[in-house]
Amino acid sequence: MTDSDGKPHQGPAAPDGEPAYADRVYRSVPGVISGVFLLAVAAWLIGDAAVTGTGKTPYVALAALPVFAFPVIAYTLRPVVRASSSRLVVRNPWRTITAPWASVDALRAGYSVELLAGGKKYQVWAVPVSLRQRKRATRAQSRGNAEHASRTGLGLGLAARTNPVVQGSPDPTRAWSDQVTDVLQEMAERNAHRPEAAGPVEVRWCWWVIAPALAGLVALIAVIAA
Repeated sequence: MTDSDGKPHQGPAAPDGEPAYADRVYRSVPGVISGVFLLAVAAWLIGDAAVTGTGKTPYVALAALPVFAFPVIAYTLRPVVRASSSRLVVRNPWRTITAPWASVDALRAGYSVELLAGGKKYQVWAVPVSLRQRKRATRAQSRGNAEHASRTGLGLGLAARTNPVVQGSPDPTRAWSDQVTDVLQEMAERNAHRPEAAGPVEVRWCWWVIAPALAGLVALIAVIAA
């Protein structure tokens, strides 16, 4: 497995003679941090209400726990992208999309990163687009090009340090989401011909998140109405 910058680890040769790499993994580190923080605050507040509350307050607090916790987990801790030599797995808040590379039409980064596969479009929640990073990268590139044209070119190094660098990115000065999109698009084009990369797109709902949240909502309504 790789860390959030997608750095691969080379393994034994694949059957077709090309090097085999572990899956590349991408997720939003700020999203994970915010999710852990929100869950910690919720645990403190709900725990305090359950222990010290009076009347219906403890029951309301306990019923509200899954209603709050599972959506937070879904939107902050769950999203991740895994890319292997045969397929792309996009784990979104409520669904998991498994797309063999041959079924991937394109990946693009506009105001959000989108996967076009099997004639449909899917949002990629694990790779959020930061307009601030894009603006910062544009300024750094302009500054770097100017310094390079003048004498030292040190600005190019500064541009590369303004945003996180994704291993394998053709342009490390771009925003992180744009780098990830470029790497995944290149992997799609390179691996689409593999026999194991053929097949339809599969979409699975994440019921272990959906069911407890709905059950908690029903319980919360029942407790309040009682």
